[in-house]
Amino acid sequence: MVRFIALLPFLLFLAACDSRSDVERANEEKILIIGNSNEPKGLDPHLVSGVLESNIIRALFEGLCVEDHQNDGIPLPGAAASWEASEDFTAWTFHLQPEGKWSDGIPVTAHDFAFSYRRLLSPDPNWPAKYAEMLYFIENAENYSKNRRGEILMARDSSFPTSWETLSQANFRGNEKVDVSAFANKTFDELTPDQRKKRLASKGLDKLNEKELTYLRDNLSVFDWPDSISEEVQLATVTRLLENVGIDLWNKARVGVNAIDDFTLEIQLRGPVPFLPEITKHYTWYPVPRHIILKHGKINTAFASKWTKPGNIVSNGPFKLKTWRTNHVLEVERNPEYWDIEKVHLNGIRYLPISNYYTESRMFGDDQLHVTYTLPSELIPYAKKNFKKELRQEPYVGTRFLRSNIRRPPFDNPKVRRAFALSIDQRAICEDILGGGQQPASGIVPPFEGYEGPEVIKFDPEEAKRLLAESGYASTTGFPTITLLTTSSDSAIVEAVALQGMWEKHLGIKVRIVQREWTTYLQKQYDADFDLCVAGWIGDYLYPSTFLDMWIKGGGNNNTGWSSEEFEKLLYDAEQAVEQEKKLAILAEADRLISTEAPAFPIYWYATNYLIRPEVENWNPLLLNNHPYKFVRLATD
Repeated sequence: MVRFIALLPFLLFLAACDSRSDVERANEEKILIIGNSNEPKGLDPHLVSGVLESNIIRALFEGLCVEDHQNDGIPLPGAAASWEASEDFTAWTFHLQPEGKWSDGIPVTAHDFAFSYRRLLSPDPNWPAKYAEMLYFIENAENYSKNRRGEILMARDSSFPTSWETLSQANFRGNEKVDVSAFANKTFDELTPDQRKKRLASKGLDKLNEKELTYLRDNLSVFDWPDSISEEVQLATVTRLLENVGIDLWNKARVGVNAIDDFTLEIQLRGPVPFLPEITKHYTWYPVPRHIILKHGKINTAFASKWTKPGNIVSNGPFKLKTWRTNHVLEVERNPEYWDIEKVHLNGIRYLPISNYYTESRMFGDDQLHVTYTLPSELIPYAKKNFKKELRQEPYVGTRFLRSNIRRPPFDNPKVRRAFALSIDQRAICEDILGGGQQPASGIVPPFEGYEGPEVIKFDPEEAKRLLAESGYASTTGFPTITLLTTSSDSAIVEAVALQGMWEKHLGIKVRIVQREWTTYLQKQYDADFDLCVAGWIGDYLYPSTFLDMWIKGGGNNNTGWSSEEFEKLLYDAEQAVEQEKKLAILAEADRLISTEAPAFPIYWYATNYLIRPEVENWNPLLLNNHPYKFVRLATD
């Protein structure tokens, strides 16, 4: 300690003599410094759903295919060296890189991918993954993930005493209309016979536990069976479910994922998907290290697992985790085990969780950052004048919208939802507040080539007032207190105040703004603890379905309580359609349906505005803004 104290003045003197800026030092070290908005929720690709987490995970992990740094929609070899599809695009074979390794030197195999997909799709009700539906393209993946045990165990069993077409008429998935709230906290043993009957009906056959199934086996008449199902079949059904209680049904579900050998992965889809390689660029399709995850827990141990902690985590991407200091910095470094290491020019990337975008812009001006996460709208005119070369204004395939919580009044009423949606002056927000190239959104799906979306939502305060009057609520009296949830950034409060003012002006309704930091903001949505919530969605891939699939019943990113069988039937029909024109037309109908029902109100279609230093090369405009770091270089000449 004495020797360190003696050296301290000398070390301080050396630091004072180094007049180089953070960026200049980073350029020499080939370290890219970027703003990343907030502290990431985590680094487990299966447990996050935000853009800021994706920015880090893309550096650490790699999917079967990767982005082209110059062209949108072009899949390049990633963990897969090559791939081919069947003529109808329902069966795909991926051949993995023979030199692909995890950062600890262990080979990356097809078994890792199969493990990863099984993990993300886990039917465990305590598994908190919000993005499992990204894998529902895979045959039988949805049945496994949603634990549809009856269909898995009996639909394809030719020896079963009746067909699935007949048996499926029984209540397997539960009846939400059955009210069990009065005894929700009681154990099954504490319930009266009538209450037991209601609980069984509410849960449905698929969700019954061993005690409930045993009771039902001995009392078949307490369940409302269709007349077409005999008592013999009823008993056979309950017995089959009892025999498989507590058993994971991955193999019996026949999910369309098969590791043929260490380097060959076969994926069978439930419908034709010609753009599957594009989808595999998304982090939900990345592999996770089976040997490390099982070292620190079970396959679906979630946030309690320490596998993503520094010193534990291994990854298969161009970089590996170096340091992570909460609310300060997360840094990754070059991964020497990466199969394509010769193409990786950077020695590392430094992510700074700067939630105040004005601070971020100032840091850029002070040579502390190479790239900002965004640029506040108020600073765009200044940047156009003073940072002409550094300012980027680019298209960005995403939609800004408001989630409504339809589980509680007043947003359980579709007329109230539409009244709120139609009283938003979208153009005023885009032009007077943002000014960064954003466009008023007339639907959930932003523009795509060949896609003609419905123009259902537009600013119409008179129609909004009429709908509100028809809803049974007066505009100024008797209306419940409404909260608007948003993030803690300065730009978020500006947007929220604008919305607040529009609703008071056009509907006479006062709304209270609730700001929360990023992780709490996300959790309040998952917990349905909001009335309205400002949100956004960036496409996971370049196709309209990425903006519609999230609204399925129970979808991890739905968070509204809304669902529609008609809507999901349209999504299914679109997926099964072969002709591109027909696919897009069906998706437009789904877009029209959800925009009319308005569980979410579109505000604007995104554009991205940010600052980037001229020495950052191979960072080109991409519609999803998913820049592949392996190609980025810092020119220091």
